[in-house]
Amino acid sequence: MEAILMKIYEFYTGEDRDLLLHAYEFAKAAHENQKRASGEPYFIHPCAVAEILVELGLDAETIAAALLHDVIEDTPATEEDIRREFGENVLTLVSGVTKLDKIVFKSQEEEEAENFRKIFIAMAKDIRVIIIKLADRLHNMRSLNFLSSDRQQRMAQETLDIYAPIAGRLGISQIKCELEDLCLKYIDPAAFEFLVENIHQKLEERNRFVDFVVEEINEILLESNIHGEVFGRPKHFYSIYKKMKSKNKTLDQIYDLTAVRVIVGTVDECYEVLGKIHKKWKPVPGRIKDYIATPKPNLYQSLHTTVVTNFGQPFEIQIRTEEMHRTAEYGIAAHWKYKENRTEETTLDERITWIREMMDIQGGFRDSREFLDSVKAELYSPELLVFTPQSKVISLPEGSSPVDFAYAIHSEVGNHCIGAKVNGKIVPLNSALELGDVVEIITSPTSKGPSRDWLKFVKSSSAKAKIKNFFKRETKEENIRTGKSMLEDMAKRKGYQLSEILTAESFKKVSEKLAFDTQEEMFAAIGYGAISSSQVFFKLIDYFRKEVPQPIEVRPFKEKHESGAVLVKGTSGLLVSFAGCCSPVPGDDIVGFVTRGRGVVIHRKDCPNMRNVEPERLQPAEWTDKSRDARYKASIVILAEDQGVALGAISQSLTEMKLSLSSINGRYDKNNDAVVEVTVSLESREDVEVLINKIRSHSRILDVRRMSN
Repeated sequence: MEAILMKIYEFYTGEDRDLLLHAYEFAKAAHENQKRASGEPYFIHPCAVAEILVELGLDAETIAAALLHDVIEDTPATEEDIRREFGENVLTLVSGVTKLDKIVFKSQEEEEAENFRKIFIAMAKDIRVIIIKLADRLHNMRSLNFLSSDRQQRMAQETLDIYAPIAGRLGISQIKCELEDLCLKYIDPAAFEFLVENIHQKLEERNRFVDFVVEEINEILLESNIHGEVFGRPKHFYSIYKKMKSKNKTLDQIYDLTAVRVIVGTVDECYEVLGKIHKKWKPVPGRIKDYIATPKPNLYQSLHTTVVTNFGQPFEIQIRTEEMHRTAEYGIAAHWKYKENRTEETTLDERITWIREMMDIQGGFRDSREFLDSVKAELYSPELLVFTPQSKVISLPEGSSPVDFAYAIHSEVGNHCIGAKVNGKIVPLNSALELGDVVEIITSPTSKGPSRDWLKFVKSSSAKAKIKNFFKRETKEENIRTGKSMLEDMAKRKGYQLSEILTAESFKKVSEKLAFDTQEEMFAAIGYGAISSSQVFFKLIDYFRKEVPQPIEVRPFKEKHESGAVLVKGTSGLLVSFAGCCSPVPGDDIVGFVTRGRGVVIHRKDCPNMRNVEPERLQPAEWTDKSRDARYKASIVILAEDQGVALGAISQSLTEMKLSLSSINGRYDKNNDAVVEVTVSLESREDVEVLINKIRSHSRILDVRRMSN
C-alpha cells in the first residue's frame, strides 16, 4: 500500500496528486476491516490495480477510479459520494467498472453473451473502463492460488477467452502476455511446470548465444553509423505452448525461445538494418514479415525475420523504431503514457475504431450470443491482408470474399456491389481472397441491394451485420406491424390488453433495460427477431403489477372454492394454481391471490411478492385432506464454496430421501461462491425441512434456504 503512495508522489504533481491522495484515503477508510481470500487487508487489491495502471502511464482520473473501483459495490459509499468527492468523470469510470464486476462468472450461455456485450458498451463509452478492468483481472490472476481449484480453472479460462484477447487487440502486450502465462499455470499446470523447468535449464546456454547475436548486430549498427539498442527478450510461456500444440512439436524443436529486438531511430534505418542482417545471415523463407508497411489491427508495427547463423542455429529478430516499441509494449495506454510524442497515426480514435464499429453494428445481430460469437471471431481469426487498387491495406478475417472487402470499404459500396475484380480478373463474389490480392469492387447506382445469399459466405462480422441492417431497414414498416401484432397476441393469451400494460411510463421503464428509443423501434426488434415478444411482455407486466395496480371486484366471503388440495374462501368458479415463485407445499401457511385473467394463485404467506399487493386481492386459503395424495415442487437455494461441493451434497441427500430432482441451475455470485438452485418433487413441508437440514450438514456448505423469487 505504501508503494502506490511512493508512485503517486513520483509521477503526479499539483491537482492530480491531490486527487489521488484523496482517493487513496477515501478508499482506505471505506475498505477498513475488509479482508481478501488470502486473509490480507482488502485495500491491498485496489492499490495493486492502481500500481499496474501507474506503470502503464494512465492519467490521474483513471488511477483514482482504480483506487475506488470496489467502493460502491463492497462498502457503504454511494455514487453520490463519489460524484461529490471526485467529480463526474471519476464516477463514470468507477460505475463502469462496478457494472463489469457484477457481470462476471455467470454460468448460463445467454448471460455470458450479454455480459460480453456490456463490456463492449463500456469500452465504447470510455476505453479506460476496460483498461482498469484488465488491471483488476491481472492482480486477481496473480493471487489466484488462494481460491479452490475449480474456481481457479474457471477464472483462468474466462481470462484466456475474453480478457487476454481484448488486451491483445488493444495492444497492451505487457498485460496480455502475463495474463496468458498465468492462465496456462492453472489450465494446464503440468505443461506450465514442464516449460518453466526445461526453459530454465536451457537459459544459460541460450543467453550465451543471444549475447553473441546481440554483439554481432551491434557491430552492424556501428559500421552503418546507426544509433540504436539491441537486446534479447525471452518468449512468454504461453506463446511457446501454443506453438508446440499447433505445430505438434517438442520443446527441442522450438528454436525461437528468445527474440532479439533492434530499436533504431527511423523507419529507413529499420529497413537498412534488415538488409544488412540478411546479408550477414541467411533468412528463412516465408518468415519475413513487414508489419511497418502493413500494421496489425492494434497498430503494432515492426519488421520480423528469422535467420540462420553460421552455426546452423535459427533465431528471430524484430526491428522497430522507439515509437513503434512504445506502441508494441503499451498499446492504447501509450496514448496517455507518451502523449507528448503522439502522432496522427497513433491517436486514441484510431485505436478504438474497431470497438466503435462493433457497437455500431450490434443491432444487426439477432441476440447477444450472436454478438459474442462475432466479436470472438474478430478477436481470434487469423488476419488476411489485401489491397485496394490505390494500394491501401484492408485487413479481413481469413477466408473472406470480395463482398467482405466491399463492406470493409463502406456500407454503400457493399450495398451497391454487383461484381469484383481480383488482380485484374473478374471473379465470383463468393471467391475466397488470398494474402496480397488487389481487389476492385464494381458497383451500380441501380443495384437493388445485397442478396440474402451473401450471408452464407461472408466471413466478417461487420459485413454480416451490415447486410442484415439493410434488410431490417427495407422491411421496417412490416417489422413494426408484425412485432406489434405478436406482442398484442402474447398479451391476449395472458388475459391482458396491450393498451393497458403498454403506457408511456411502462415503456420508459422497459426501455431503460432494453435500450429502445421508441415503441416502433421495440416493435420492429420483435418483428425481425432481435428480441422475443415474451421478453418484452414479461417486463411490461412486471412493471404493471408492481407500479400500476388495477382495482378488481372481489366477492364477499360467502362462498368457498375447493380445488383439490386447497380450499379458497371468497371466490367462485375461478381457476386455482400454485405460484412458481415460492412453490408452496402442504404444511406451509398459504394465501390466495386473485389475478386478472389467471384465476387464484396460491402463494406462501411469507412470499416476498405478497408484501406490497393490494389487501383486497388476498383471499384466505387452507390445505385440505386431499393435499396428502399429491406431490408438489419446492425450490431450494444452496450456497457453497464451489459447485462440486453443492452437487455432491444435493445428490447424496436426494438419494437418502428417495426424492426426484425436477430442475437444477448453477451460477457464481460476486464473491465467487457457488449458488445452486434446485427444484425437487416431495409431499410436505416436513420433507423440505428434512432435505434442507441434510444438505446443510455437509461440510463446505455455506447456506441452504427455501427459495422465493
